[in-house]
Amino acid sequence: MTNESDILQAVYQVILDRKSNPTDSSYTSSLMRGGIDKILKKIGEEATEVVIAGKGGIHDEIVYESADLIFHLLVLLGHQNIPPDAVYNELRRRFGTSGIIEKAARIETT
Repeated sequence: MTNESDILQAVYQVILDRKSNPTDSSYTSSLMRGGIDKILKKIGEEATEVVIAGKGGIHDEIVYESADLIFHLLVLLGHQNIPPDAVYNELRRRFGTSGIIEKAARIETT
């Protein structure tokens, strides 16, 4: 793999494969079968675990829990047929712009 996004793309492709070809032994397939509510519940749980790990300040726990959260976010993207590139492009669009200014601009357009 040549860069960090390659592993995310590889994981995303496995998620799409599990979505298209579900198996009883696949955790990802079970999430997909559970639907959006199950996926969102897992994201909430994982986000909370990242917060707890961050508060604890233990490097390895922060890494493990962050990986779990990113994985479950990729499952959500796969469930909704949103390629990770859409998120990368949004991050590129925002790069170099103040978060306060960027968020204000989103609020003004809604």
